[in-house]
Amino acid sequence: MARDGSVVPAESQAMVVVKKKTQTSRSWILFDATGQGSMLDVDKYAIMHRVQIHARDLRILDPLLSYPSTILGREKAIVLNLEHIKAIITAEEVLLRDPTDENVVPVVAELQRRLPQVSSSHQQQEDGKEYPGGQHDMEAAEEDESPFEFRALEVALEAICSFLAARTTELEMAAYPALDELTSKISSRNLDRVRKLKSAMTRLTARVQKVRDELEQLLDDDDDMADLYLSRKAGSSSPASGSGPANWFAASPTIGSKISRASRASMATVRFDENDVEELEMLLEAYFMQIDGTLNKLTTLREYIDDTEDYINIQLDNHRNQLIQLELFLSSGTVSLSFYSLVAAIFGMNIPYTWNENHGEKFKWVVIGSGVISAVMFLLIVAYARKKGLVGS
Repeated sequence: MARDGSVVPAESQAMVVVKKKTQTSRSWILFDATGQGSMLDVDKYAIMHRVQIHARDLRILDPLLSYPSTILGREKAIVLNLEHIKAIITAEEVLLRDPTDENVVPVVAELQRRLPQVSSSHQQQEDGKEYPGGQHDMEAAEEDESPFEFRALEVALEAICSFLAARTTELEMAAYPALDELTSKISSRNLDRVRKLKSAMTRLTARVQKVRDELEQLLDDDDDMADLYLSRKAGSSSPASGSGPANWFAASPTIGSKISRASRASMATVRFDENDVEELEMLLEAYFMQIDGTLNKLTTLREYIDDTEDYINIQLDNHRNQLIQLELFLSSGTVSLSFYSLVAAIFGMNIPYTWNENHGEKFKWVVIGSGVISAVMFLLIVAYARKKGLVGS
């Protein structure tokens, strides 16, 4: 690839080749309104001049710098940084960074499929040719007349929501069995396994939360959503024509809804209102609900982990109480035996005294009596401990 900013056409198969992980691609891929891709190997100044953005906006897309997910609307471009998807969207083209990354390859393929307006089916019908799925493509063409930038934005949002949902599903499949195994057997191995899963869940939750917050911030501010209408701003700055940019104003107000061309044409005059952001609002709300559902799954997983930790703490407290109970029994036995040992020690002292002569039977009864007294003392201590709730019944 030339370093002088020239555009090099790329084959569709070459664009989906996954580069080795040891290599870091700094190239861009450019998609036009027809879905044709071209590889660009240019410096940042050429990119800034092409899409007319500032260096601070381009710095957000630098893979060597860690920036949170963000969607920025500029005068003539949308700067998109969603995890691994780093793109610049204009009213006529899309610039996607590092297209050979294994996580970006599906986005490249989806952009090739979704960006061009499906008009070939109409030509096929005029030529008398029939293809499988032709009717479906015609319906899709009638439904999807959204502006170019919205179609590109929808591909990026769909890709990032699906990516985060897949990571959440993988985490759930690994976490729930590990937590169940930990509750059945508390061991260092299981504890370390759950600790790693909890750390991964915390990081993933932060990523999902940032994407959700970004979409929520856009939905809460109509001015920010209006900044994303690049075709509208380009149409307002150019002379109006009878059949020019009115096509994208007549977009479907709901995602995937089947509205006839006549009804869309009747709403065209409403779409000329620059404060009308209903179409973009519906688009963002759809993916906001999807990312919010992913966040709810992670919240449920966190609650399950917290419940498991509480259960483990209860088990540890129970074991601790059992040890305390054992210690209390041993202490009670020691106190009881100490009385018996005291009596035996008194009678076993090697000191001459007269009252221990000819009293062998009395000595036996004293020893037996001291043993009974020791046993009674032990039972009284245990009964007192049970009354106070120190030991179980």
